[in-house]
Amino acid sequence: MSIVTDRAPSRRSGVDTSVRTAAVWHTVDEHVRELSEALGRPLRVLDLGGGTGGLAVPLAEAGHDVIVVDPSPDALASLRRRATEQDVADRIEARQGDADSLTDLLEGRAVDLVTCHGTLEHVDDPATAVRQLAATLAPGGLLSLLVAQRYAAVLARALAGQFARAREVLDSDTGRWSGDDPLPRRFDLDELVGLVDAAGLTVRSATGVRIFTDLVPSGALDSDADRQALLALEHAAAQHPSLATLGTAVHVVALRP
Repeated sequence: MSIVTDRAPSRRSGVDTSVRTAAVWHTVDEHVRELSEALGRPLRVLDLGGGTGGLAVPLAEAGHDVIVVDPSPDALASLRRRATEQDVADRIEARQGDADSLTDLLEGRAVDLVTCHGTLEHVDDPATAVRQLAATLAPGGLLSLLVAQRYAAVLARALAGQFARAREVLDSDTGRWSGDDPLPRRFDLDELVGLVDAAGLTVRSATGVRIFTDLVPSGALDSDADRQALLALEHAAAQHPSLATLGTAVHVVALRP
């Protein structure tokens, strides 16, 4: 299964989208396949903040059943159209809501996998949101959290010559700069792991994502061989904790015991 998405933030636009999405979702693919094989059936998935279906539609194409919960009616309308076009409308439910409404929307149904990618940055109380997500999981289920990372933004602002903004991101409680920063908050790896631990989950993997991809100029990727070499480097670097803080995003996968 190859999963793509339209959500994760980028530091620059030099590298084409296919390389970025492949770098982001390699770990997700592995965990989804492993869990589905262990259960012997397709997964029941909750995608919080799933937007227009960048993750939900490929998951449904792989045979899984997905409930997308998003506050935007326009995004959900786009999701329904996209699901119909890809012939997976029967495997996707689109529900308007947020983390506070999950209990009512799920009607007591537990899920095998919760994905919350590019969403936790926008909630008022991340700790409560993570606990609410954890509560929807069946025992043995997985939570996949992907968030924008503070230290990558520091590096990106500094490389762009925006030194004052880089210092703000480094020093602020929320990991953002003042003024026109598009994100309400960013996280570091320890902070995200702490939220997961506090929700009673067990971390299975914690990695930096897109460590190099968003910094590589497009001219360095003239061939498929170049792109594959970059992806191989990303996959290898993701296994090194010392490099995790450099990723555009941080990705934590955690298990409900």
